[in-house]
Amino acid sequence: MRFGIFLLVAALLQVFTFGLGRSLQWLFAPLVGIKGRKWLMAAAYLATNAMLAGVILQIGGYIEAKIWLFRLMALWMVVLLFVMYAALATFLLYLLLRKTLSSPPLSRSLRIFAPLFFVGLMGLSVYNAYTPVVRHQTVQINKKLDKPLRIGMASDLHLGVLFGARQLDALAEIMQREQVDMILLPGDLMDDNVQAYRAENMQPHLEKLRAPLGVYATLGNHDLFGAQAEIKAELEKAGIRVLVNEALTHQGLLLVGRNDDIDYSRVPTEALLAGQNTDLPVLLMDHRPSEIEQHQHLPIDIQVSGHVHNGQVAPANLIVRALNRLAYGYEAIGRGHYFVTSGYGFWGVPMRLGSQSEVWIIDVNGLPE
Repeated sequence: MRFGIFLLVAALLQVFTFGLGRSLQWLFAPLVGIKGRKWLMAAAYLATNAMLAGVILQIGGYIEAKIWLFRLMALWMVVLLFVMYAALATFLLYLLLRKTLSSPPLSRSLRIFAPLFFVGLMGLSVYNAYTPVVRHQTVQINKKLDKPLRIGMASDLHLGVLFGARQLDALAEIMQREQVDMILLPGDLMDDNVQAYRAENMQPHLEKLRAPLGVYATLGNHDLFGAQAEIKAELEKAGIRVLVNEALTHQGLLLVGRNDDIDYSRVPTEALLAGQNTDLPVLLMDHRPSEIEQHQHLPIDIQVSGHVHNGQVAPANLIVRALNRLAYGYEAIGRGHYFVTSGYGFWGVPMRLGSQSEVWIIDVNGLPE
């Protein structure tokens, strides 16, 4: 399965690289001859396949070298995709203007437009990655609450070298401004390990996340790549209660946290709820939204998830929506209310297109007395 996906990605990279080569040949046609255009195509293929070979061979042998090589490959894939978008936009503009502008001025204008469009996409994607929006949703559950509950939810922080203290401070400011009663962090808080977190001294910034009813987290797949004990310890040092496949009754609420499904020791949600007082409002943190269809039959009132990043870079948002019952946003399903966030941070490279960094504020009302 994985080998088949790798072959598909490698084949798509060759197709997109051809598009990059052709775009460069067209862009620089007035400046280079036939031989120069051939060199441009060769350079595009050399760059793609050198990085691809590096990923396969894992050049460097050190984990940090591998991570940065992966990031470089991910960045290159985004560049190839954005070049294709720029080429498509340029072609559509050509179809619009070809009858109103003569050929030489039109060609010059399009050669200015294409790189500007590409740069605009790059700038917009970085802006989306680092500029969070706050989304509000009010729900009513079929259980009694002593008073309305305001939940602040942020997932997929991926704290690391590209996302850290400044973003944590901004998140704390949002939670304080929104006056949340409780903060839920459903997984992928760290980007694989705690090296950057410790090196950048992020603990004082993470400690700023405070709420009257507490701050709770569970572990996502990137928190479970071998450093889970260290990640859990660091989160708890910062005052965050990590729920590792467990349920906790607190202040008239039943909080449930599940590790990501790469933890093969985790039990089904139904087993976690067994023996618990599910007459209380049940709040579930489940990193992946992959079991919503099973959960709709359980006494779960609110589930918060992340993981899929709303695809992060379009058109991946269309792919994740095809693979998940709910890949992004809010929906009332069965007995409960389900939230899947695009995430507060990002994965791989600091770019988002068709998605944006976000925080959810969920206002929960219970049945009237």
